[in-house]
Amino acid sequence: MALNTTTSGLFALNRTKVLLFACLVAIWTIAGLFPRYQESLQEQLARTRQKIPSITVEFHPNGDPLTAYDPTKLALLIEGRAKPHLVPQILHMISVVPPEWRFLFIGTNKSVAAFGRSFAIKHQQAAGKLDLMVVPKPWEIKDKEHVWRMLTGAHFYTDLLPGVEWIMKYESDSIMCSNSKDSLNDWLRFDWAAAPRSDTDTFAGNGGLSVRRVAAIKRVLDFQSRDADSEPEDEWFGKRISAMPDFKVASGLDAKHFSVEEVYHEAPMGYHLRDGPGHLAAGVWRNSDQREDPQRCEGDNREGTIDREVSLAAEKAEAEKSRIKIEEKKRAQEEAEKVLEQERKKNDAEKAADKEAENKKEEDRKKQDTKLTAKLNKEQADKAEAEAKKKAEEDKKKPPA
Repeated sequence: MALNTTTSGLFALNRTKVLLFACLVAIWTIAGLFPRYQESLQEQLARTRQKIPSITVEFHPNGDPLTAYDPTKLALLIEGRAKPHLVPQILHMISVVPPEWRFLFIGTNKSVAAFGRSFAIKHQQAAGKLDLMVVPKPWEIKDKEHVWRMLTGAHFYTDLLPGVEWIMKYESDSIMCSNSKDSLNDWLRFDWAAAPRSDTDTFAGNGGLSVRRVAAIKRVLDFQSRDADSEPEDEWFGKRISAMPDFKVASGLDAKHFSVEEVYHEAPMGYHLRDGPGHLAAGVWRNSDQREDPQRCEGDNREGTIDREVSLAAEKAEAEKSRIKIEEKKRAQEEAEKVLEQERKKNDAEKAADKEAENKKEEDRKKQDTKLTAKLNKEQADKAEAEAKKKAEEDKKKPPA
């Protein structure tokens, strides 16, 4: 007969008790090890906290948006008429002109109200990029003559445009080319640049789309004033600025031109239609090939899509051109540095030679001074000796007392 025994009660083993015992052992082990590693764990946690980026959210930022722009550069549009294309025109100009330039629109109550209703314009105002201004008294802009009077008055620049050094003046019938390879800042080497009136025009200064230096304008206004109801402001300024030797103006004889109005030139910065679309210069717009857009993207099939392979090939070619240009610039810089180093060595050698000559000259001067001093000392000694002999002889000749 088999004897069956079972263990029951508090000390009976089962899976739950085994797991509880293992957990207790693990906890006791960790508790015993924790004081030993507590300091290193705290250091690790501190290092981890330092690596976590801190984020600060300003719901009411106090930064001035104007600090993002250059106060010396201003794009100026003066228009008293509420034309429907002004909003897309100025938004296009903002996208083309370098980002540090600010924009100012001066108009009448009607044109400013119509222009300022656009949400996109309000956004540019909030960003500090664009200012809208109703023309203040005593100025008026009801016609071109009154605009010219304002632009040829010194108070316009001192009162309304303080601190402005460069003005890009454009009108409602002008446009900047977004595909131009030039930047507006490239033309700041001129005191006045615009469209020439002829191929031989020595002053390319049509004011409908022009870049001007305020210092040149103020210099003219310091000693002359324009008569009312006389020639346009750009012609009036042009005759005077081009005659002053201290200022540099663009010319119709130049290879590149800031803008096109009456005379066609390849790849200008922009175009201006004098007197609006009713006046199309035959030399610019009569030729149908010139009216087409020659500056399309590579691979454009004129149906709204671009051939990707052609586009990639064009991008590679452009990248290769950029690489070559960078290498040429680097080589030119290295050559310039070599020339500068040679000039520096030459200057150092000349300075050393000059210093050596100066030292030799100083030594010669010291030798001459020494010789002269010795000669003078000898002469004085000889003179003293002669006087002593003479006195001795005189003493001998005297009878004894």
